[in-house]
Amino acid sequence: MRGRRCGSLKRRTRLPGVLCIFLSLEVLPKSSFYTHTNKTSSVPETSAVHSAEVSAGLGALLLELPRDCLGTGTAVALGPPLRTSPEWVRRVMEGAELAGKILSTWLTLVLGFILLPSVFGVSLGISEIYMKILVKTLEWATIRIEKGTPKESILKNSASVGIIQRDESPMEKGLSGLRGRDFELSDVFYFSKKGLEAIVEDEVTQRFSSEELVSWNLLTRTNVNFQYISLRLTMVWVLGVIVRYCVLLPLRVTLAFIGISLLVIGTTLVGQLPDSSLKNWLSELVHLTCCRICVRSLSGTIHYHNKQYRPQKGGICVANHTSPIDVLILTTDGCYAMVGQVHGGLMGIIQRAMVKACPHVWFERSEMKDRHLVTKRLKEHIADKKKLPILIFPEGTCINNTSVMMFKKGSFEIGGTIHPVAIKYNPQFGDAFWNSSKYNMVSYLLRMMTSWAIVCDVWYMPPMTREEGEDAVQFANRVKSAIAIQGGLTELPWDGGLKRAKVKDTLKEEQQKNYSKMIVGNGSVS
Repeated sequence: MRGRRCGSLKRRTRLPGVLCIFLSLEVLPKSSFYTHTNKTSSVPETSAVHSAEVSAGLGALLLELPRDCLGTGTAVALGPPLRTSPEWVRRVMEGAELAGKILSTWLTLVLGFILLPSVFGVSLGISEIYMKILVKTLEWATIRIEKGTPKESILKNSASVGIIQRDESPMEKGLSGLRGRDFELSDVFYFSKKGLEAIVEDEVTQRFSSEELVSWNLLTRTNVNFQYISLRLTMVWVLGVIVRYCVLLPLRVTLAFIGISLLVIGTTLVGQLPDSSLKNWLSELVHLTCCRICVRSLSGTIHYHNKQYRPQKGGICVANHTSPIDVLILTTDGCYAMVGQVHGGLMGIIQRAMVKACPHVWFERSEMKDRHLVTKRLKEHIADKKKLPILIFPEGTCINNTSVMMFKKGSFEIGGTIHPVAIKYNPQFGDAFWNSSKYNMVSYLLRMMTSWAIVCDVWYMPPMTREEGEDAVQFANRVKSAIAIQGGLTELPWDGGLKRAKVKDTLKEEQQKNYSKMIVGNGSVS
């Protein structure tokens, strides 16, 4: 059995330990036990040194014994010989030490250059330098694309305003040129024309997709309409991919993880305190600090205008809605009590933690009882002038930041002072719109973190109150018009709920009633 280990035996019987040692002794060469023999005597002479060698050999042998011999029932060797174990352990320890140094250096840089400035709300100028380089690069890329395809660029710029030219005249005027009597079959052509216009270019559904760019911003997902790419442009794009995914993404993920973790842990701990001014102060500090860190994780550059009109306590802040990060954008400059729909996943975890420290209002949109409860809680909230202003997005869904859709009247029925806020993102650096029907929250955040930056303008507007004789719908439309004008957005009367629901029958019946009234007015029906 020389050269064979006991662990290589095919039989899995549990041998006594002594027998296994006896059989395994055949593995070692004889010289490992008997180093020299007296020529004049047949009895081997073993010195103390040789005895130590024998002991070391037996120790190594015991480590090499199959576990079946030790009573585990598994015929597997215990590993490499003992003489190689220190070398393997040393390499593992060196690798762990190197990884620890890299991680500690990385966290130190993040803490010193990003986290601490975020806590105090200051900037070291690094993001400004980054934005200047980015603007110059995108301008150069735009010039290269325009030189390569000047005609296509002109066509795309002209097409961005609309595919077709609509006739916005009312039904009576549109049908007057087609009819000669009270009713004619030619009236069908008017409705067919309107239907084809809606099919070719719908005013509603295009608001739920990403905004068209005038020029390529060196992101692969925005290169659908820009086919011309030169060699230099390709090299710059490759360099941009390396920078975004190998430098910016790890940094942003680190910041986002720290910011979200601190928000969840901080609000949970603050929520355990009894209601007091100390709890309110700590809650505001946690929200401000964590939101600033999260905005830094998106390379956010925010320009606030008219800060003298910032929402005050006891009021209601209403803004157009593009993305969940709208909350981060506004909370970076001040704290709010939020009202919104209950979400699941990562967003749900954050919502449940935040409500422990601050009286946010989360509700299920499908339950009518929650709506009455929300209205009651909102009235109680604004009655206390010491509480934070309420942040509401009356559109009820995310729009692609090109327009403002119908504001729900519920936010304007509870009374109080309305503080309008207009938010406008710059799509050239990154698309902030969240298409919730296409991307979940994690996928959306990954797209944000692999963009160049999030750049936006925020306009605080003078407070508005409900005028005498003005109902909630009229008040909501007045506020919506003011936000659309300030943000340079298109004002649309359509309900944002059409993003997921079908057109209500009442809208169809309204058009039918208008046509019927026109016929009745012409005397065709007695």
